[in-house]
Amino acid sequence: MSATASQSTIPNSLLDADEPDTVRLSVDEARAIGEAAVQRIGYSAEDARIVVDQLIDNMLCGYKFAGLPRILAMAGDEKIKLGRTPIRVVKETPVSALMDGGNHIGYVTCYHAAQKAIEKAKAHGICCVGVYNTYYSGRNAYFVEHIVKAGYLAMHTASNKPRVVPPGAAVPALGTNPMCFGFPSEEGPVTFDIGTASMMWGDVMLHAHLNELLPEGVGIDENGNPTRDAAAALKGGVAPFGGKDYVYKGYGLSFAIQALGLLAGSAIIRDEVLDYGFLFWAVNPEIMLPGNDFKQRMSQYVREMKALPKQPGVSEIRIPSERASRERERRRVEGLVVKRKVVESLRAL
Repeated sequence: MSATASQSTIPNSLLDADEPDTVRLSVDEARAIGEAAVQRIGYSAEDARIVVDQLIDNMLCGYKFAGLPRILAMAGDEKIKLGRTPIRVVKETPVSALMDGGNHIGYVTCYHAAQKAIEKAKAHGICCVGVYNTYYSGRNAYFVEHIVKAGYLAMHTASNKPRVVPPGAAVPALGTNPMCFGFPSEEGPVTFDIGTASMMWGDVMLHAHLNELLPEGVGIDENGNPTRDAAAALKGGVAPFGGKDYVYKGYGLSFAIQALGLLAGSAIIRDEVLDYGFLFWAVNPEIMLPGNDFKQRMSQYVREMKALPKQPGVSEIRIPSERASRERERRRVEGLVVKRKVVESLRAL
């Protein structure tokens, strides 16, 4: 499908609606636009492939803000102007590794950290891998799925630079700090990926780029006041998730994940405790269970959850990651709907 195809030729039954300000791209078209743009901002063809593979998968799973628009954020990030050094392991044991990301973007460093976690889990059954001197890594579930497809349970946490304003504070002091769990089953990976902010930063940036208002209770301006203006929130921050009465839950999780970033070396380069640090844990179920029947038990668990009695009007009980996996396959066929302004901006880089 071409970006210039007539909107009237698109059926109404597609997963994503076409609008006057959008274009519909095939996966190959979106990949070509993305890889060309990433290479133009200074990355190698191999790194561009790693970055865009995740961006495409994010869009296939329905996360538009985490797709091609992220390249625009990469292009404007201050760190891209700094030099990069090779990614390297600085400390290692049979069951652990600490990696210096060399100021490469987290899409690339976390991909290599996940591969290292797979390698060590295969050799020793369990491992912890951390990576620092890096920045934005995108969607945690993408990396976790790689580990789970190799047959291992996984957990991944990501501490970030300050974007989130703690309850009672007037300035940001925590990252959006997502965490992800992944489990192998007979039907494939089951993942749960959640950020601890009321809105992920990439979504705030996309709202600002498109001049769209934020939902109530999300944005905080540079003076510590609530705002729905996404551009104003970019100068301030966002609240933790949980809403007015339960914000302490999101705050507590974010605080803990920021602390785990220290274990990944987040403070090593700049001596700042509020910085990027990515941790991976991987476990081979064989080291825990006699008979190694985790996949079968996980599938049984999923079936029992989905078979629970339903409330009136409910057609299905979904498990975490089920919607994304289902929609991924549809969009491979139907194509990806992208804001025309985003495509034009990428081609103009």
